Amino acid sequence: MAEIGKGVTAGKLAISVQKRLTRAQEKVMQKLGKADETRDAAFEEMVANFNKQMTEGSKLQKDMKAYLVAVKTMHDASRRLQDCLADMYEPDWFGKEEMDALTEEMIEKEMDNNLEDTDTLWLDYHQNITDKSLTSLDLYLTQFPDIKARIAKRDRKMVDFDSARHHFSSLQKGKKKDEAKIAKPAALLEMAAPSWAHGLISAHQVAQTNLSFNQAEEELGRAQKIFEELNVELQDELPALWDNRVGVYVNTFQGLAGHQEKFHGEMSKLSQNLNDIMTKLEEQREENEETNHSDSASSAPKSAVTNGSDGDLPPGFLYKVKAVHEYAATDGDELELNIGDDVLVLAFDNPDEQDDGWLLGVQESHWLQKKDISVKGVFPENFTQKV
Repeated sequence: MAEIGKGVTAGKLAISVQKRLTRAQEKVMQKLGKADETRDAAFEEMVANFNKQMTEGSKLQKDMKAYLVAVKTMHDASRRLQDCLADMYEPDWFGKEEMDALTEEMIEKEMDNNLEDTDTLWLDYHQNITDKSLTSLDLYLTQFPDIKARIAKRDRKMVDFDSARHHFSSLQKGKKKDEAKIAKPAALLEMAAPSWAHGLISAHQVAQTNLSFNQAEEELGRAQKIFEELNVELQDELPALWDNRVGVYVNTFQGLAGHQEKFHGEMSKLSQNLNDIMTKLEEQREENEETNHSDSASSAPKSAVTNGSDGDLPPGFLYKVKAVHEYAATDGDELELNIGDDVLVLAFDNPDEQDDGWLLGVQESHWLQKKDISVKGVFPENFTQKV
């Protein structure tokens, strides 16, 4: 309770207490059925819609905030996953001799850009939802507390109006009874007072009755005016607010859907880039396995191919190479090479005759046409690449 003398006078405090007591008494009388209550079914439906709208909007706001928390959590988890992938990604996975350094650097650069773009997409996605969807929803909900307070005030003023109406009606009935009594003075009054005083007593009673009646009528007028002003304002605002919810929900979910579509579309492109990188890595791994398998298969049966038991391959065949540089023969026992030539590498009859860095072979095209290895010759190994 406020302390008297600090912003609240004794008179105002008494009036406030009296209003509460009067309202409480009026509500009790209405619940007991001893006093009629002002009812407006259409307005009650508006209030029910308002309460439903406020509940739905608050739930949407809560769920939108939870969604944003989930987006941030997914962003953090995605970042940690990408960091883990970057740490595990080893340059030598693409091979040393088989994959040149330029291709490897391009792939690594693409991976770095992929990580940066992903982080930017997550941040933009979170910010767009906050700015376009959540902010507009927050603004929409700011109007509900004020309207809710005015609905509560309207209910209080309706009770005041009912109370004033009932009080006025009671005085109105009492006035009629008093007028009837004054018209027919009581026998005791006539006997107790001289005839000249009868008129004064009647006039005093009429004046007192009229004073109370006029005060009650003025109070009823004031209570009715305050109630009707609030009532009319809310009857205009509540239907408009109810209809406005459709546009708010459309904008909220349409904006969210648009941001989701853009985000997932861009993420899909980056995911496809990452998938392509992983596909290249897998293809390279399979190529390395096939190369290793071919090397082991060609080197294992040396004795067999040396003995000439390998079908259409020349005796002593070891494996095949492709020329990557031109080589002009400078001696009669050397084999001339052009870029792209396929050469069948043969075993030396006498291994001691093989010089380091040199191989013995025959052009595959010549062998397929002539089945002759008399034109075989030696050539530098680093001018070719094993196929």
